Amino acid sequence: MKLPLPDNCKVPPKLLRQALTHSSYAREHKHAADNERLEFLGDAVVELAFSEYLYRSYPRMSEGELTLARANAVSMAALAKRARELNLGSYIRLSQGERKTGGQERDSILADAFEALVGAIYLGCGWEAARDFVIQRLTQHPEKSGKDSKSLLQEMVQAVSQEAPYYEVVEAVGPDHARVFTVRVSHQGKVLGKGKGSSKKEAEQAAAQQAITHLTAKEGE
Repeated sequence: MKLPLPDNCKVPPKLLRQALTHSSYAREHKHAADNERLEFLGDAVVELAFSEYLYRSYPRMSEGELTLARANAVSMAALAKRARELNLGSYIRLSQGERKTGGQERDSILADAFEALVGAIYLGCGWEAARDFVIQRLTQHPEKSGKDSKSLLQEMVQAVSQEAPYYEVVEAVGPDHARVFTVRVSHQGKVLGKGKGSSKKEAEQAAAQQAITHLTAKEGE
């Protein structure tokens, strides 16, 4: 398997096969071990590795901001995207039925395979190799979602709170045919971002995007 593993890291082939074996395949092939236990381990490694990265890289982020940033980076959709970048779908062993229904492109299967691969790297090459792999893959590209900014911000906030983001128009200037709105988005009384647009909806999206950028990429000085 030609996967971009960390330098000087040689995961035993048997362990690598297990990391890429879905439970549906294991049910059809009794000799095969599925990747669920490795996924369990990898999930913990991913969360700890990225938590350490955020803690060290963004010293001015509050606990809540760190939690939101981590939730965005290690969400199922984000990890599935990382798996697609590695082309894991073509390596995952699935049952015939699962493959026929497109299981190799399903977010849940891809995200689990990514975590299982991390678990295999951890067992085969140790903490430093697994941590470096996680940081490299999760920070290589800015996270972009197919969802609109308001929906993505809503998911980030709901990961740590039942209270939804609150949007309010703080300014509306210009003639009726060329109105410019300024919207502020806040959560639990704290302003997360502001945005402008020719409509309230456009301004809300801009405010949500600024909030996401602030929460996930604020540099500590």
